[in-house]
Amino acid sequence: MRNPRWTDLVLRLTAVGLALVFTTLILLATGAPPLQAFSNIIAGSVGSVVKISDVLSAWVPLMLVSAGLLITFSAGLWNIGIEGQIMLGAIFTTGAIRLFQDTPLPPGLVIAISILAGMLGGALWAALAGALKTFGGVNEIFGGLGLNFVATAISLWLIFGPWKRPGVASMSGTEPFDTSFWLSTFPSLRLSPWALALAILSVVVVYFLLQGTYFGLRLKAVGKNPRASYLLGIPTWQYMILAFVLCGALGGLAGAMQVTGVYHRLIPSISSGYGYMGLMVGMLVNYHPLWAAPVALFFAALNIGSIQLPIVLRLDSSLAGVLQGVLVLFVLLAEGARQKYFSRKAASP
Repeated sequence: MRNPRWTDLVLRLTAVGLALVFTTLILLATGAPPLQAFSNIIAGSVGSVVKISDVLSAWVPLMLVSAGLLITFSAGLWNIGIEGQIMLGAIFTTGAIRLFQDTPLPPGLVIAISILAGMLGGALWAALAGALKTFGGVNEIFGGLGLNFVATAISLWLIFGPWKRPGVASMSGTEPFDTSFWLSTFPSLRLSPWALALAILSVVVVYFLLQGTYFGLRLKAVGKNPRASYLLGIPTWQYMILAFVLCGALGGLAGAMQVTGVYHRLIPSISSGYGYMGLMVGMLVNYHPLWAAPVALFFAALNIGSIQLPIVLRLDSSLAGVLQGVLVLFVLLAEGARQKYFSRKAASP
């Protein structure tokens, strides 16, 4: 197959098929009917308007995180600390609402301020990871993981300490906010049109930022070869820090959406694993922003649809995570095979 695009498409479709086969074998080994399991996942994600809205509600934070991670991926950075940046965004959002909820400010303005505070919290936490990388020589993977643990500890301390519910500290989180400080939703649904619009806007902005601007071109140059970029006059460390900050701001926005649009309070597991899932989305789309939205939607549908498995088939809902993980694994293997194939073709006389 001479056309690299067709070769890439065939390899990716093969990877998807292998992921489905692998998951089917796991189901057969556990004595579960594969077709019924897959049909339940589909029905659980698109079986009604309510379920579709739940999928889109899960897609919003995942899309925001994935869009941000595409920026750091372009700079050659693995922002594993995105989970902590979501948490800090949620913490700053909660703190801003608690600070202004008893003031004469209009609720809409308080919500807007809290969302901006969430973006600031995520950006600051990401900037710390970037500073550890650029000035401290700490690999962003290890620095990010460490900051994730710190962010989790901070959220637990707040929930069980200064922000605990009156008279009791509960794993269910802080006291829910008054409904006037909730993002508005579609009638009888959990989906907020404001959150949906922000998620769509994020992927559009990131797409044009990376594909159609001088900044995106220089960012990719830093990601490909930092030393050569520096010699060509590109301020390398500044671009790396900026990539972290932009990614952290979108991660913080995802945390703000979780607080104002979903849980309406701070809970211990507010990030819901969207950071790590966003990393898988980024790897699966090979860092192409155009494909991030549908792949993130597919992952969100798997997560929501798998809720049906314990109810109907008494299977653990983590099956969706297995399918997501092996899908990324086989796509990465296919990408490695593709690169090896074309390197051999280029080396042959």
